[in-house]
Amino acid sequence: MNFPSELKYTKDHEWMRLEGDMAVIGITDYAQSELGDIVFVDLKAVGTKLNQHDIFGTVEAVKTVSDLFSPVSGVIAEVNTALSEASTVNQDPYQNGWMVKIKLSGSAETDALMDDAAYKTLIGQ
Repeated sequence: MNFPSELKYTKDHEWMRLEGDMAVIGITDYAQSELGDIVFVDLKAVGTKLNQHDIFGTVEAVKTVSDLFSPVSGVIAEVNTALSEASTVNQDPYQNGWMVKIKLSGSAETDALMDDAAYKTLIGQ
């Protein structure tokens, strides 16, 4: 499994990459492998205001539906419309499988997120 060191991680298995004042967010390689074949991704609309830990969407796999939790507060600035082909999340969770971009309302929340080593410990890797 892949856990890029430049990303931050949550206990709910989302990852976040900072790009200026934007947070690019998706689910981890571990999460997609545990879910199995993802068949549908439903994301909140551009302009939706989120607080840290708010649900920003759901992923539906063959046997389950899981909520997606925002690692940071802000406003959804962009959604990945390419996820109409939901298998992209399984194939490339960290690049083409990103889900939303959130314009940050502050940066302090990012400090509390896990680095790759802490995330690996969380999942027993």
